Amino acid sequence: MPYVLGIDIGSTNTAAAVARSHGTTWTRPEPVPLQVGSTLVPSVLCLSEDGSLHVGEPATDDGSRTTRDFVHRIGDDVPLLLGGETCPPQTLTAELAAWVVERVHALEGGPAEAVVLSHPAGWRPYRREVLHRALSGFGLRNVTLLPRTVTVAESHAARGFAGSTAVVYFLGGNSFEAALVRRTPRGTYETFGTPQGLDPIGGADFDEALADHTRTALARELAAGARRGTQAALRGLRAECDRVKRVLTVDLTADVVLALPGGPARMPVTRAQFEAMIRPTVQVTVDLLLRAVRSANLTPGQLDGVLLAGGSTRVPLVTELVSAALPVPVEVEPDSQLTAATGAAMAACQVVSPRHRRQPPARDPAPVSGAGRASVPATRRPHHDTTVPGDPPPRPPVRVLPLDLPKPSRLALARSRGREG
Repeated sequence: MPYVLGIDIGSTNTAAAVARSHGTTWTRPEPVPLQVGSTLVPSVLCLSEDGSLHVGEPATDDGSRTTRDFVHRIGDDVPLLLGGETCPPQTLTAELAAWVVERVHALEGGPAEAVVLSHPAGWRPYRREVLHRALSGFGLRNVTLLPRTVTVAESHAARGFAGSTAVVYFLGGNSFEAALVRRTPRGTYETFGTPQGLDPIGGADFDEALADHTRTALARELAAGARRGTQAALRGLRAECDRVKRVLTVDLTADVVLALPGGPARMPVTRAQFEAMIRPTVQVTVDLLLRAVRSANLTPGQLDGVLLAGGSTRVPLVTELVSAALPVPVEVEPDSQLTAATGAAMAACQVVSPRHRRQPPARDPAPVSGAGRASVPATRRPHHDTTVPGDPPPRPPVRVLPLDLPKPSRLALARSRGREG
């Protein structure tokens, strides 16, 4: 069955989604299982001794043969060092994208009709061109690159968001970006105003804040066992804090547990305590979100909504502070880590079968910033109504959309290293 593919290579994880052709329409995008039991694979590449490049976290490694978060280095003339070999970050990104394309090809039994790959909203044309050249070196010559904020908007629109102008808030493991989006006459989305971003900031900072608190609270236990191998337990502290962070998104209390040589040590933590630790970091992202809105001379009340995406938006404090700052509907999908990938698949449908939809009344006359669009770029900019609404309504509740669970599948996790891009 013909299909299109959307890919989102994030700072922490990579996700992909496919939409299949059904007559003259496309099915709703479905996440692709990229490793056993998960629709996500770590955005990590490891160079083995035999020269092959493996995707995902290695079982053991001294760090010299493993690289991560290379997407944000694209455009940097200084290459990364991997196993003593210099590797341009765009080549590593193209390698991971090619791995995803090949895995989906194997699962679907053929090549995709179109591929859309998301990228940070603040990228200039130079970075996009560098990545395009690297992708071509791996045989991926017809990949459409779109700002992540656009693909996020496409995903929310597919699930019922009908607004014309919105601001996208994306918070991942090590990255944050925010940008305004609006519908074009084609019914697609484009960015405008000035995108805002901050790297590295995200869920990893939340984990580290909780880890620092744990080391302080359990200082006596750690000191007592310092001579009996507590370093092994401390190496797993970040992973344990990540687990507790996820628990606290649904529960009010949780225990950080460290397996010390003398027995397990437990540190109870409440959601309120955790939120106090991370509030300054979250507030910085909200301030940048407001700056993105002001960059187009808009007020929050002129927006139709705030569209959340990224795994770290599952933390309740994020929604709380965003809702307090912008008195408009705030929407988040059940698995916000997949939003950008499913939106990229929606955009890929438009690449193959451009849709023509009447433009809803827009409320902003600001010019386009030059960022990408979720279709072949139009030759003229859309007309926008300059009507300014009245006072904003009372803050509405956050809308959580229904969850569509993907079908499980098995997937190999290694791929031989290909050509240089």
